[in-house]
Amino acid sequence: MVIHGGAGTILKKNMTPEKEAAYTEVLKDALQKGKSILANGGSSKDAVIQTIELMENSPLFNAGKGAVFTNDGTNKLDASIMDGATLDAGAVGGIGLVKNPIKAANAVMENSEHVLLSGAGAEAFCKTQNLEFVDPKYFFTEKRWQSLQRALDKENGMGNIFESNPDYKFGTVGAVALDMEGNIVAGTSTGGMTNKRFDRIGDSPIIGAGTYADNQTCGVSCTGHGEYFIRYAVAHDVSAQLEYSNKSLDEAANYTINEKLVEAGGSGGLIALDKKGNISMPFNTEGMYRGYITDKEQYIGIYKND
Repeated sequence: MVIHGGAGTILKKNMTPEKEAAYTEVLKDALQKGKSILANGGSSKDAVIQTIELMENSPLFNAGKGAVFTNDGTNKLDASIMDGATLDAGAVGGIGLVKNPIKAANAVMENSEHVLLSGAGAEAFCKTQNLEFVDPKYFFTEKRWQSLQRALDKENGMGNIFESNPDYKFGTVGAVALDMEGNIVAGTSTGGMTNKRFDRIGDSPIIGAGTYADNQTCGVSCTGHGEYFIRYAVAHDVSAQLEYSNKSLDEAANYTINEKLVEAGGSGGLIALDKKGNISMPFNTEGMYRGYITDKEQYIGIYKND
């Protein structure tokens, strides 16, 4: 199993030991949750959902509880999941009342004829699925609120905040798992961009852009500046290279992130896991919260040189 908690300008000099320990602890707990499910014969789908749910419940990551604020001071969440055995997929965009968006995405996959539902319609569907709803205040964190205030201040004085501070582009959690049956499932969840407007939706709920899984190739979950990941169909691009060429997973993932996206001006990273259990976690930013666990080892990294 492999997970990520977002990519961006993550520098050790800006991280206190306490904060670093907190991130590491949640990443470790998430990996252990996934391993426990898989080691006991559970499905990759359950491992991905429960692992992402754990990260959604942490205020540290831009997903679920820790979601960033939109321009109008609300929280709008996106998520997706894909099953590599069937190529079934489900996603939600722009929801603000469901506690765990990854569960909403799974409900769309399992219990609807559609792939992507958004806004009030998605929430109406989620009510029929008996998912846990919360008061919008649940998503309030002072850290994210202050980030919005700084974004608004800078925007008023500097123009385009997304150009002046790339940190506002990032923040996602994701997981990819391979179970004992050889099934690969990938999932992604996010609060999107700080200060986003007009019900903007990024790559996270877009199948083929932010999430993709195919048992014949690999599973992928992305994090970064979503507009680029949509334009370049990043998650599917990695899978396609495995399908149509002789590239290894690491070659394909690194080409997409560190060559193709860099040339286009896109920033971010991805996690990927292929049908043989190979893992790749490339990123072209200063850092990416990431980790993997196998039956032999566990790894957690934050900075570029970890």
